Amino acid sequence: MNIWAKINGPGRAQFAALQMLCLCLVSPLLFAQPSSSDIQHDAAAGNAQAQFALANDYFHARYVTLNYTEMLDWYRKSAAQGFAPAQNQLGSMYENNVGLPQNDKRAAAYYRLAADQGFAPAQYNLAALFESGHGVHRDYKQALAWYRKAADQNFPAAEKQVGYFYQSGLGVKRDYAQALVWYRRAADHGNSDAENQLGYLAEQGWGEPQDFAEALSWYYKAADRGNAQAQENIGYIFQHGTGVPTDYAQAMSWFNKAAVHGNGTADNQLGWMYQFGQGVKADNAMALTWYGLAADLGNTKGQNNLQILTDDLQDGGDWQNATLPVHDPVIAQAQRWAKVRDLHNRIDHAEALAAYQDDLVYQLTHIGKGKSDAITKVFNAMGSVGAAKYRIEAEKYRAEAARLRDELAQTESQNLSSAGVSAP
Repeated sequence: MNIWAKINGPGRAQFAALQMLCLCLVSPLLFAQPSSSDIQHDAAAGNAQAQFALANDYFHARYVTLNYTEMLDWYRKSAAQGFAPAQNQLGSMYENNVGLPQNDKRAAAYYRLAADQGFAPAQYNLAALFESGHGVHRDYKQALAWYRKAADQNFPAAEKQVGYFYQSGLGVKRDYAQALVWYRRAADHGNSDAENQLGYLAEQGWGEPQDFAEALSWYYKAADRGNAQAQENIGYIFQHGTGVPTDYAQAMSWFNKAAVHGNGTADNQLGWMYQFGQGVKADNAMALTWYGLAADLGNTKGQNNLQILTDDLQDGGDWQNATLPVHDPVIAQAQRWAKVRDLHNRIDHAEALAAYQDDLVYQLTHIGKGKSDAITKVFNAMGSVGAAKYRIEAEKYRAEAARLRDELAQTESQNLSSAGVSAP
């Protein structure tokens, strides 16, 4: 059974959803930025661009300050004035459950407001919702149309995704030649995912003659930009001798690079190498640990391999020794990376729940507005009882976020003190 076979090409092109949360924050760089004091002054005076910039300051520091309320307030003020980057940012926060309750329909509404103004990141994000069918009906033709609008503005992620649609035949007839055109265009604009896909098409011989040297060249370009998928692909090539001599030391080195930045496929490949002694002494404890990391990241092959090895060891292998703690700096760094990512998600989620409770408090405390005096008193009494409950809940979630922040600070401190491997 080819347990370690590479996953199919198209899947290797996909972005994680949260990555687009950062793309929208590039937009302030398109504008001249005044000093911090000037930004605060202009934001208070009602300048939408300054309000957005100030909100971004809070956004970047959110895991330290936990000042989500100020952040949301300024994003909302900016968005209310029709400032497209702020509308896009709120959409991304609703989509990814970052300080706001996850709501794909609201995300789509905000993305559309910004996309209709021609804002390329929002056009990309709206296209992604049509592609996935989140918050809107899945519609590949609509998705492709929005990706094209963003790509026509030289937005690299959208150019890459247009190539992916041609590669996969989504909303359009499959056309590898067109896929290559769009991937090359995105690569020219610095998109490492497009470089990785160009490597994969060269490796497979799709739309061009199979050329392992060209494939490796593209993978190296993407890997040099920190693309973990490309790093894993290079490792796979050396592990299996695909167009190059088999070199387990090189394979393990590249898998390590990808693994410390959360690549579940690389985790699985490292587990396989330790299980079967490829370039290292066979070590079931190391194999189980790497398979476990892959499984925790949702890698199905890692989950399967973890279960198979566990069953084998429990049925007659050396289960006791295989479950002893392992001491390996790369594993420790990969574990800390996964923990940091998990803590980020949990803090954002806790603050989103607190914001939801705050909204309920606001609704209840304003329930009697516009009613007659008698009805107002009744509604106010009802609202006060309910509001108190939701205020307590909001404080509970904020206390949890504060506890997680302290844990995050400790984990990140360990990352920074680790020698030889950069923090994620």
